[in-house]
Amino acid sequence: MKVRRGTDRRRIRKVELSLALLVLAFCLIGLGAFATFTSSTSASHSVTTGTVTIALGATGASTNRLNVNATGIAPTDTIQRSFDVINQGTLNLASITLTSAATASSLLDTDATNGLQMAIDRCSVAWTESGSSPAFSYTCSGSTTVVLASRAVVGTNLALANLGALTAGVTDHLRLTLTLPSTADNTFQNQSSTVQYTFTGAH
Repeated sequence: MKVRRGTDRRRIRKVELSLALLVLAFCLIGLGAFATFTSSTSASHSVTTGTVTIALGATGASTNRLNVNATGIAPTDTIQRSFDVINQGTLNLASITLTSAATASSLLDTDATNGLQMAIDRCSVAWTESGSSPAFSYTCSGSTTVVLASRAVVGTNLALANLGALTAGVTDHLRLTLTLPSTADNTFQNQSSTVQYTFTGAH
């Protein structure tokens, strides 16, 4: 009887083991079958940024006279300088501003009322230059618009209006006019200032 019981246990274990192997085999077969049914697709694209670049025209010509000094001015005198502002970037701009600062200062720039006054105009075509350095003057054969109304020469982030150079690739022909008012008294004699003009474009 003991031998028979041992034989029965071995048979039961063999059956259990066989069943376990069959279940494992079916699972493996199922996994293998599932793995063979696949599908995929993909796409890609590149992303590049644009550029914001503004520049002044070439110096030494009517495209940029901002570096030409003026001497011996008196009350009611005006100083005119032509220059181009160019949008050389690939992006259109939301604004172009001007910051004018005195790197060498005097009453000419610190007295906002009686000191130098600044205005900027735009010509639809290149300005026609006459006179000789430093006494240049300019006329416009096209139409003119006000870019910056007359104000004290020194200012920060001054908004410039009516500019075509907000559009990429466009050049604006501009004229800067400085005037020493008639109200400048004797204290303005023998004064000297150096004014730096910085133009900033923002997208």
